[in-house]
Amino acid sequence: MKNNILQNDAGLFVLALRFVIGWTYFSAFWRRTILSDKLDPEIAGYIGEKFNHFLPHALGIKPIIQYLVENPDILWINMVAFTIIEGIIGLFIIFGFFTRLMSIGVFGLAMGILLGSGWIGTTCLDEWQIGVLGIAGGFVLFLTGSSHYSLDYYFMKKQFSFTQKKLFQWLGSGLLPLNKIHISTFVLVGALIILGITLTTNQIFHGGLWGPLHNKSVQPKLEITDGNIDQNELSFDVYRTEGVDVYGSWVIGIELMNQKNETIVSYTPKELSKLNENNVFNYYIAKVKAGKHSLVVPLGAKAKLRLQNKDLASLPKGIYKVKLTDISGLSWEHTILKR
Repeated sequence: MKNNILQNDAGLFVLALRFVIGWTYFSAFWRRTILSDKLDPEIAGYIGEKFNHFLPHALGIKPIIQYLVENPDILWINMVAFTIIEGIIGLFIIFGFFTRLMSIGVFGLAMGILLGSGWIGTTCLDEWQIGVLGIAGGFVLFLTGSSHYSLDYYFMKKQFSFTQKKLFQWLGSGLLPLNKIHISTFVLVGALIILGITLTTNQIFHGGLWGPLHNKSVQPKLEITDGNIDQNELSFDVYRTEGVDVYGSWVIGIELMNQKNETIVSYTPKELSKLNENNVFNYYIAKVKAGKHSLVVPLGAKAKLRLQNKDLASLPKGIYKVKLTDISGLSWEHTILKR
């Protein structure tokens, strides 16, 4: 066993990587519970809202995210569980306790980050980099395990009975129970799979291999659907699918226009700032709501707007167009057929 420990120098060489990856995940628990309360749905900064931001372009796991943000109680349970898991995995990685088992957890968490939010990042493709580097780091820690300065090393040095079992070599530390040929193949196949994941997601999220580069976090984009004019009410769904995740799109104007692009009905910033729950029906945990000078639409938020105006009742049948204007000057349109 002592020779086994001495041979596993790789576990010592990745000590800095182990500390940094461990803190990366444990700090999520620390931030949300100790430094600030981010698990309270009633307080600004609730982690569930950030999770909602992932929804528009999540890859593969979008149905799961949508189900959770449509069910706030279940979402809260998952956010608490997710935070506790991150804390445990991060702490155990730092202390080198069952390192390989925890590295599998790192791999899984990083994959979740990558698939959910790899498309978000205003400057350096932030979330994508965190995801792919976490996956690669988790794989490396699985290969090396821990050596000096770890609980695994301490248990092996003291020759605790459970460290003598082959299962500990797969879940804890020490040399992997594979011969040289098998381990070379294992490393190569694992590295190629991770490279494939990296290149594929880089292309899907950002066009990083060919075609025009794109970044869905640079400017807001609103999607307008299900428009309808019924008596004196104009209704439609608005869904924010792109833009910076840390603040909303500020809608300062809504107009209904005819086929000649003449404005029939308009809603000013002052009117939009007075909309209430009777006018805005949110689908998800991230809320479209009235701000001080505009209608605020956070990333990932989707809501049905119902706007009343007596002039709508007298409109003849025909084709109309609703237009939303952001404070940046961007605007989005949707065609409505009044029958």
